Amino acid sequence: MNRLLIVIVAICSVPLHAQPDAANLKAEARNAVGTIGADKHKTQTYCQILDLERQMNQAIGEKDQKKARALAQEIVQLQKQLGPEFLTLGNILKHVDLNSPDGREIASIIQSLNQSCPE
Repeated sequence: MNRLLIVIVAICSVPLHAQPDAANLKAEARNAVGTIGADKHKTQTYCQILDLERQMNQAIGEKDQKKARALAQEIVQLQKQLGPEFLTLGNILKHVDLNSPDGREIASIIQSLNQSCPE
């Protein structure tokens, strides 16, 4: 769940025009996770983003602004490489209460992708 929170921090997202229902959000999450997970290069890029976000959060905690900014720039470049699926995950997370049953299910879907990354 910690990685999920890291993902939320660094995602650049485009606002959705209408508030989708939970079933649509789950379907979108499954689709995005499936697309990323089915492509070895996208999975590696996704895992790199998670690792850089962890490093960025550590730099922020250590009050190393210069390092945090450099890591943030790297993350943005990797997000562009990853494509719209990453933005989709960010939009989904913006519109769901992670404490609700639906939110926990969506978090579990995303967590399944995180499990493909080395610790």
